Amino acid sequence: MPIITLYIDADACPVKQEIYRVAERHARKGVALKVLVVSNSPIAVPRDEFVERVVVGSGMDEADNWIAERAHEGDIVITADVPLANRCVKAGAEVLAPDGRPFTKDSIGMTLATRNLMDSLRSAGAVTGGPKPFAPRDRSAFLAALDQAIVRLVRAGFGQSGGPL
Repeated sequence: MPIITLYIDADACPVKQEIYRVAERHARKGVALKVLVVSNSPIAVPRDEFVERVVVGSGMDEADNWIAERAHEGDIVITADVPLANRCVKAGAEVLAPDGRPFTKDSIGMTLATRNLMDSLRSAGAVTGGPKPFAPRDRSAFLAALDQAIVRLVRAGFGQSGGPL
């Protein structure tokens, strides 16, 4: 049975509780899935059989590297980290930002270029501002996007017996 694995880049993820709720709802429907909460330090996770905490080393990009080395087709990665999203998209995983925005093969190149440009501007001393505050509509958009991603993978044959179609 090909399990759908949800990898959470958890250190700064504002939607962990929402992920647990959506995963629990799908697990009750018989979808085979696993939620891996990946962080540099211990984070409290629900005591559900499908949720597992993974604590990696405290070095730079340790959590990102751990996720990128394992994510593949049939998996979902939740991250706001654009370089990590790029690596996971290239590996065939579905990737969502915490605001519900999908990172896709069609959008990741421009998203990465924009991120790199903004990083260069900040390094040069330009005041570029930060990300907009996380809003209730972002949470709602994320819930819908995650649910759709799981349904799409189930329809493709993941998370159920018989394997992908």
